[in-house]
Amino acid sequence: MERPARLCGLWALLLCAGGGAGGAAPTETQPPVTNLSVSVENLCTVIWTWNPPEGASPNCSLWYFSHFGDKQDKKLAPEARRSKEVPLNEKICLQVGSQCSTNESEKPSILVEKCISPPEGDPESAVTELQCIWHNLSYMKCSWLPGRNTSPDTNYTLYYWHRSLEKIRQCEEIYKEGQYFGCSFDLTKVKDSSFEQHSVQIMVKDYAGKIKPSFNIVPLTSRVKPDPPHIKNLSFHNGDLHVQWENPQNFISRCLFYEVEVNNSQTETHNVFSVQEAKCQNPEFERNVENTSCFMAPGVLPDTLNTVRIRVKTNKLCYEDDKLWSNWSQEMSIGKKRNSTLYIIMLLIVPVIVAGAIIVLLLYLKRLKIIIFPPIPDPGKIFKEMFGDQNDDTLHWKKYDIYEKQTKEETDSVVLIENLKKASQ
Repeated sequence: MERPARLCGLWALLLCAGGGAGGAAPTETQPPVTNLSVSVENLCTVIWTWNPPEGASPNCSLWYFSHFGDKQDKKLAPEARRSKEVPLNEKICLQVGSQCSTNESEKPSILVEKCISPPEGDPESAVTELQCIWHNLSYMKCSWLPGRNTSPDTNYTLYYWHRSLEKIRQCEEIYKEGQYFGCSFDLTKVKDSSFEQHSVQIMVKDYAGKIKPSFNIVPLTSRVKPDPPHIKNLSFHNGDLHVQWENPQNFISRCLFYEVEVNNSQTETHNVFSVQEAKCQNPEFERNVENTSCFMAPGVLPDTLNTVRIRVKTNKLCYEDDKLWSNWSQEMSIGKKRNSTLYIIMLLIVPVIVAGAIIVLLLYLKRLKIIIFPPIPDPGKIFKEMFGDQNDDTLHWKKYDIYEKQTKEETDSVVLIENLKKASQ
């Protein structure tokens, strides 16, 4: 592996002399600065240095005016150097001039420009979507996608540096999740109050040096994802649901924004409450208030089963980024669960009762039909059998007797039912 100090050999330097101010008298214009040079420290710290102009007036108190290529980040200072943390994925240039006062309206000397270019290589081979997240202020996880012109067996390596480190470090374990490659390294918040004002410099390349390196700078005030909180207690008080939870480690409550979700099993609805300030005002919670937050959810039915979960994110009071939510916490429930045994029994009994009622109704309708529309013998068949073939006389009369007997039995059944009804009345 290359020594970190040799990383500066990656840069191609370009020196460009700027044009004159034009139209100004020589006595009114300071001479330009000399020996303007540029170098790279660590991974993404670009440093420009220069010497005072030659032949400057001894009565002149030199100040240096500088800005980047498109006149961004203008600065007027007495120091003969300027540095900037910048991801070196593109060319960056600095222009420097001198003047004798801090008056910004004073015309500076001829501007001298010095540029630094990114490392050489095929732009299509560089990794894409390089991004890093600081998890719970404990470790940083970076991920990226391979470049278009990259071999599938490319062995990636990630280097990182921040101001608490004495030298550049290499991330040891590269892993793959789906199409993404990634690497995690420890990054614990220190007691230094200015630590979070720093940045982490990232570079991803390959061991063989076949792909173009990619850079990223991650401010420690952004891309912070807390761990989920831990729910400690649920209770009902004066018609409200009191929720108490423990905040994720390394955070204070005033730097967090919360969402409390309450799901009701009976109504099958869920309510989400946004909580900006979670103070514990219930006396029951005063016993352990350290790193603990509370919230009172109104309108929660105590006679039903309620399930609660919470998630958090950083707020803009302490951090620049407030878009990364934590995962949801483990659920905790309170209340009474609906009796499912009675529900199942009713579900089985009701169809049986309905089926029995339908059968009884059908039988009753059949009897009612006989009462309202009694059967009438067919005279045609009777006369046909009486005056038909005499050889079959016995057979015909036998059929007639059977039919008459059946009719008489049905009529008797109807009369019996009517008598039973009158007797019951």
